[in-house]
Amino acid sequence: MFSAAIIVALVILVLAILYSAIRILREYERGVVFTLGRYTGTKGPGFFLLVPFVQQMVRVDLRVVVDEVPPQDVISRDNVSVKVNAVLYFRVVDPERAVIQVSNYLAATSQLAQTTLRWVLGKHDLDEMLAERDKLNTDIQDSTVEIKRIDLDESMIRAIARQAEAERARRAKIINAEGEQQAAQKLLDAARILAPVPQAMQLRYLATLFDIAGERSSTIVFPFPLDLIQTLFGRAAASTS
Repeated sequence: MFSAAIIVALVILVLAILYSAIRILREYERGVVFTLGRYTGTKGPGFFLLVPFVQQMVRVDLRVVVDEVPPQDVISRDNVSVKVNAVLYFRVVDPERAVIQVSNYLAATSQLAQTTLRWVLGKHDLDEMLAERDKLNTDIQDSTVEIKRIDLDESMIRAIARQAEAERARRAKIINAEGEQQAAQKLLDAARILAPVPQAMQLRYLATLFDIAGERSSTIVFPFPLDLIQTLFGRAAASTS
């Protein structure tokens, strides 16, 4: 019975050692193996064995990680304080370097994303942040950080609203002035065409009268030549002198 107990104990010990030696990694996982503290290779995916108490393994996930960058207080190039939120996409491509050369690659990547976000946005004006997000995302695409949201306080929202209203008023005045300029140019062109032929001007008078009569208006318009007015004023001035 003593020998049987020893055999059972040995079998259990062997099974325990085999259980601790067996490793199975999924397709998206890799195992960084250390033998007596020294890096000896990267295993996986699939089934493999480790020497118990001699070799240790660190699992690394190779899937894309989605992390939300905490809201950052950013001062734009035109000295406006804004709060910016972003989303970070990254994945591990070298398990060995991620484990050996970085203490905590998840925290390090998040801190790098925050620093990059503040540095890039600090080089742009507020208007560019609000209107040109694609350009900003291109500037920070090396770290795959994309702007998610830009928050402004109430005072800045009111200031931007006033600025937008003033900009719309300015554009309306410019469009109105351009319309007046184009209308004046067309009138000048028409006058140049009609001036050499007095009969054409008379026909234009008649066409205008016809349009007024067609509207069933009680207004009577009598065309009075401007040349005649100038002649009368000239004679009056001559008699006075």
